Amino acid sequence: MTDTADIAVVVIGRNEGARLVASLASLQGVVPRIVYVDSGSTDNSLQAARDAGAQVVELDLSVPFTAARARNAGFAALDPVPEFVQFIDGDCMVEPGWIARGLAALAAHDDMGIVTGWRSELYPDASVYNGLADFEWHRPAGDIDVCGGDMLVRSAVFLEVNGFNPGIIAGEDEEFCIRVGKAGWRLHRLPEKMTKHDADMMRFGQWWQRAVRAGHAFTQVSRLHPEYARRTRIRILVFGAILPLVAGVGFIFAPWLLVPVVLLYLLSYVRTVRGLQAEGLAPEKARHQAVFLSLSKVPNVIGMLTYFWRRFRNKDMVLIEYK
Repeated sequence: MTDTADIAVVVIGRNEGARLVASLASLQGVVPRIVYVDSGSTDNSLQAARDAGAQVVELDLSVPFTAARARNAGFAALDPVPEFVQFIDGDCMVEPGWIARGLAALAAHDDMGIVTGWRSELYPDASVYNGLADFEWHRPAGDIDVCGGDMLVRSAVFLEVNGFNPGIIAGEDEEFCIRVGKAGWRLHRLPEKMTKHDADMMRFGQWWQRAVRAGHAFTQVSRLHPEYARRTRIRILVFGAILPLVAGVGFIFAPWLLVPVVLLYLLSYVRTVRGLQAEGLAPEKARHQAVFLSLSKVPNVIGMLTYFWRRFRNKDMVLIEYK
């Protein structure tokens, strides 16, 4: 067990099966307390968590599930509240030594509210979609504005900003980070391996649905924080909505409009390939991934429209799941 600070781990999941078993096994003997929060699993997740010695919290099925709600419930179950809490998803395994390195960073910097590290895919070569996710996790180290759901947090900071927003169905981790930063705390990514993730994306439909969810997240979070991902949202609208609309009009009424549209897509594709290569991706993989990154703007727009349609109809923001 890590001989350092007062810490607990909150693991959230739903029907993760063997992935959850591996996640909990990676924490055995590392931390004194593990809380597993289950969002209506129908597999053996609950029993697996109990067998691993975790405290189990089952969410009320009558209230829409969100990762934010699950993380808040896990934190609320911690009695007494520890000084630090590591949040991870049930499809992630914690890398050996990460907890100690993360705690050392927080101990050395009193102004640091959140510390995170590098996530990587467990099977990056199993599918092109897993490979896309693996590259997505490779973000620069240093002070950051936002991070994903795997994060080591000071409990005092969590309480100060009232935890995660349970109404946000995706992007709740980044929205939480924005509020932590606005409260005056530093967020930092260490150049260290933190977790291994099992995206298990083997089909095009899974990747598409995940991109729809991302578009929903960009839109919902930006309604609370207009500055959030502004350039990304503009690119999504331009390449996922405006240019396809212009192309459709051109195809029917003015074919010459198709020329500048195609040229703009080609220019964007070439820039994306060069950017991926500059970040260290091999040329062939860069060309391949650039195709999906370009195509992703369409499901992103669908996710944006889904958010506005739900809001217009005053419907619950229910989960958009890809596995």
